[in-house]
Amino acid sequence: MPHTALVTGGNRGIGLAICRRLGRSGLDVVLGARDTERGRRAAASLGPAAVRVEQLDVADPDSVEACAKRLAAEGVQVDVLVNNAGIYPTTPFFDLSEETMADSLQVNLLGAYRTSRAFVPGMVDRGYGRVVNISSTGGRMSGGGPGPAAYGIAKAALNALTLVVAHSVPFHVKVNAVCPGWVRTDMGGSGAPLTPDQGADTAVWLATLPDDGPTAGFFQDRRPITW
Repeated sequence: MPHTALVTGGNRGIGLAICRRLGRSGLDVVLGARDTERGRRAAASLGPAAVRVEQLDVADPDSVEACAKRLAAEGVQVDVLVNNAGIYPTTPFFDLSEETMADSLQVNLLGAYRTSRAFVPGMVDRGYGRVVNISSTGGRMSGGGPGPAAYGIAKAALNALTLVVAHSVPFHVKVNAVCPGWVRTDMGGSGAPLTPDQGADTAVWLATLPDDGPTAGFFQDRRPITW
């Protein structure tokens, strides 16, 4: 029986590329999207892979809970969780409103917190799990510290969450973070050097790690990088 992967923010960009590659790798895919119709259109572009679309707004705790309940009621077990949903505010710190800061934390940090709490316990109980948090070198504390304020702070906190969750579960549940690089998406812009498929590569590798694969790591181009 194939494993099932839930990808948040799966209807475009890196998230959609991750869905496509996981489907081609033989996994069943749950494509999470805030807008269900956009999610369905995105899923239709993936071809014959087994894709289920779920309404999922990670900034809304009720939405996360409702998604988890729907999947459980239909016997869908999430074995792989890719926390891809994110926003990229770039306002300088002293111009940054509390609302924008809160929005960044809600999506970039608390979204992964909520989904991890909803789906990781089942992985622990079943003896298998992979969690991949899409982070950024803009969230690491080495090499000059976080960059753009609200985004960098939230991604640094996401890196901390990665370590906390990894050390809270047995070794058979792998929890890692990844920097996909600068990718040509709505967030990355048209001048970025990487395609979404290239940006998805390390995330898909981490989502399909063997039993002796790494955990509690931060990776780019399939290599560990400093936090």
